[in-house]
Amino acid sequence: MNFLAHIYLSFGDEEITIGNFIADSIRGNKFKHLPPRIQQGITLHRHIDTYTDSHKIPKKSSKKLHKNYGHYSRVIVDIFYDHFLAKNWSAYSNEPLDTFVENFYDLLEDNYTLLPDGVKRMMPYMITDNWIYNYSKMEGIAKVLNGMNRRTKNKSKMNFAILELEEHYSAFEKEFTAFFEELIIFSKQKFNSL
Repeated sequence: MNFLAHIYLSFGDEEITIGNFIADSIRGNKFKHLPPRIQQGITLHRHIDTYTDSHKIPKKSSKKLHKNYGHYSRVIVDIFYDHFLAKNWSAYSNEPLDTFVENFYDLLEDNYTLLPDGVKRMMPYMITDNWIYNYSKMEGIAKVLNGMNRRTKNKSKMNFAILELEEHYSAFEKEFTAFFEELIIFSKQKFNSL
């Protein structure tokens, strides 16, 4: 799953949210210096990723992309799934998406000193361009895919994946909806056991 899903699946716990968000920027167990609840957020993130990677529905979504994008297809599915979460936000939260995202950006700024260097470098771009809110729009997803393609020095060709999203839009959305229901249950169980 991508940023929005990980933030959402922190269930409003601020320290868990920080850990869940920064986890991809931390290798191995190099997080023991952080507060315990942030460490638990990192662990939760890893559980979510493992569950997602082994689940048949994201694999089905990924299969539609594999021919053109190889191992990048899973990353693309994560981005697509965040689009559907953002687009259908009111089905998952009573708080408006723009408010949720603004509160998250404020949380990051309030805890800036705890963030890994990579996150600190990314943050100004993320906030200025409002990446997370813009996942709800096709233009926002196109921009994210373009950025990801640049990060791979144009090897991934992920920028073209917007075409597959348009072509298989309803199938991807159905797959996301079915999977996310299960992921919420799984994540709540892991969250409660932290």
